[in-house]
Amino acid sequence: MCVAVPVPLRRTFDYSVPTGITMPAIGARVRVPFGPRTLIGIVVDGPNGPVEMAKLRPLTEVLDAGPLLPDELFELLQWAAGYYHHPIGEVFDAALPGQIRRGEPPARFEPVYWRVTDTVATTAKRRAPRQQAALELLQSRGGTASAAALADAGFERRVLRALLDKGFIEQVRAPIGVLTGEPATIVLNAEQQRACDEICEDLVRFKCVLLDGVTGSGKTEVYLRCIEAALRDGGQALVLIPEIGLTPQTLARFVARFGAVEAYHSGLSEGRRAEVWQACRTGRTRVLIGTRSAIFVPFQKLALVTVDEEHDGSFKQQDGFRYSARDLAVKRCQQLSIPLVLGSATPSLESLRNAGLGRYRHLPLTRRAGIAQVPKTRVIDLRGQRLRDGLSDELIHAIREQISRGNQVLVYINRRGFSPAYLCAGCGWNAECPHCDSRATLHQRPPGLRCHHCGWQAPLPQTCPACGRAELLPVGTGTQRGETAIRELLPGIDVLRIDRDVSRSAVRLEAQLERIQTGAPAVLVGTQMLAKGHHFPAVTLVAVVNADAGLFSADFKAPEHTAQLIVQVAGRAGRAERPGEVWIQTYNPDNPLLTTLVEKGYPGFARTELAAREQAALPPFRAMALIRAEGASVDAAHQCLSELMAPLRGRSDLELWGPVPAPMARRADRHRLQSVLIGDRGALHRGLATALSSIADRRYTGVRWSIDVDPYDMI
Repeated sequence: MCVAVPVPLRRTFDYSVPTGITMPAIGARVRVPFGPRTLIGIVVDGPNGPVEMAKLRPLTEVLDAGPLLPDELFELLQWAAGYYHHPIGEVFDAALPGQIRRGEPPARFEPVYWRVTDTVATTAKRRAPRQQAALELLQSRGGTASAAALADAGFERRVLRALLDKGFIEQVRAPIGVLTGEPATIVLNAEQQRACDEICEDLVRFKCVLLDGVTGSGKTEVYLRCIEAALRDGGQALVLIPEIGLTPQTLARFVARFGAVEAYHSGLSEGRRAEVWQACRTGRTRVLIGTRSAIFVPFQKLALVTVDEEHDGSFKQQDGFRYSARDLAVKRCQQLSIPLVLGSATPSLESLRNAGLGRYRHLPLTRRAGIAQVPKTRVIDLRGQRLRDGLSDELIHAIREQISRGNQVLVYINRRGFSPAYLCAGCGWNAECPHCDSRATLHQRPPGLRCHHCGWQAPLPQTCPACGRAELLPVGTGTQRGETAIRELLPGIDVLRIDRDVSRSAVRLEAQLERIQTGAPAVLVGTQMLAKGHHFPAVTLVAVVNADAGLFSADFKAPEHTAQLIVQVAGRAGRAERPGEVWIQTYNPDNPLLTTLVEKGYPGFARTELAAREQAALPPFRAMALIRAEGASVDAAHQCLSELMAPLRGRSDLELWGPVPAPMARRADRHRLQSVLIGDRGALHRGLATALSSIADRRYTGVRWSIDVDPYDMI
């Protein structure tokens, strides 16, 4: 019996089945001895080859009577282990909720639901605000919600027990297939209707649709209509979004339309994740909204998958098992013969290339839904100007004007903290992280220096450590500095900052977003978190404070990512009846990439960038893998990469670059090197297989190495 165990070895292991234990099914979990430990693995096949049974260690326990995962998901994980050249045991481990991979029976997580009774409609409840709030939450979800969902929302058992005693709610097992919610009331425009018709034309055949819609074009309504069609015959739907905590409006729309909608993401407790996983597996949950890990959730009858903001880097796992949830969605839908919808206002160049080749259907939405108009764009030339905390006088005047009209303004700053650099005006000393090849970021609240790469922190020096002078200056603008400057420029006006420092508190972030939705005059200051999926009807001006940061990066994908961010954040302006403007500050107004983006929009930029990639023979025209190594010494990391890549040198079907230092050569006191492998996809995978077989399971003391197939970036 061949078992995949969660260890960093690219192989499976044979075990015997002792007398008295039923032979486990392929796909079942088993408890097995592994060295001095006991691990839980997945049965993947019969023995690896001819074996002497007497030499095999016996398994300890069979945990499942049958396969844990449906056949298509089991096959997907095996395929993913091969495609990403990752240990298969770790792939299975990454796909399961923590309590399931530790051996808990899935049946333990069958969800219990609370349902509002008829009594509640005619009885006053105002004297108990917590009970009233729980009832309102239940009613907002179609009258039914799971006990765990209510617990996650902060409602204690005593509150639910009091409602139960009064007869306002009852405990039920959620029947499979029940959906409640409001019917669609929005009238689709011609482009939206055409998109719905093409997607829903044949729901029992694989097709990948690229829904290429400008910001505010109504992509979400198209998703909702297509999901409705997929659910009519008892199917289930999966919606992948970049970050679950940043799109409460999207979640609210899905709940309003379908009632019982569940979420799956890393912010849930382990028990809650296992419960949602089991509810999807048994078919009780019909619509699931989740982040990238939700691509591994089992379904009883998955009928449609949607990937919103398909270009977003959050769908690519950046450590461990480095998979792309978007690309795995393509493979999973192929296996199931169901449609996949990839939606974005700024599609990735990979998806546009596939659409150009006819692999994907390309459905454009070129105009905004309703009466909203595409915002006008203006470029501010910063050369020769004196700035006030990163803001030009023109921009300050524009912000004041919009606020005086009762509107909201969004100021996009691509760095958190107060200032990305802190230096001495006397000798030029620069505050740097002692553990990384990176400048330290100055934070004002609380004051100090921080490294955003390794987490190092230090008190703020009062004098220069090099020359002793007290002439220390913050250079550059972060979100804290932008927030402080705007508060001084506009006293009495609400200034809301949204970045990673704020979002660590879900309650604080939700409160910020609720204040924005009131529509009262306010200035929103934030990072790319503000660019993802938000609908701010009162925002009429978006200011991009520094558009230059991503245009001169060593990463060949940086211009694409920068253009996507600029377009996405610009799309927050003018999304309702108020017209919008976008102001872009730059020291390089003649930069050809920026000029193309402003004059021809993202489609024109994408055509130009695709032509440049083709000329340079870079992805998406050829496949790429990034092989990284990091260690306490440069020599050890270099030796690891050199030996790994040695069998590939001199091959005519592959290009091999490196080993060379990574763009950030030292992080957290680890020296980082990388090699790049480029070629046709088949040759690339054959080359990686050859390289891996040459070193087998060799360990390099003090060195960690990884393979990243189809890397999102080179950093």
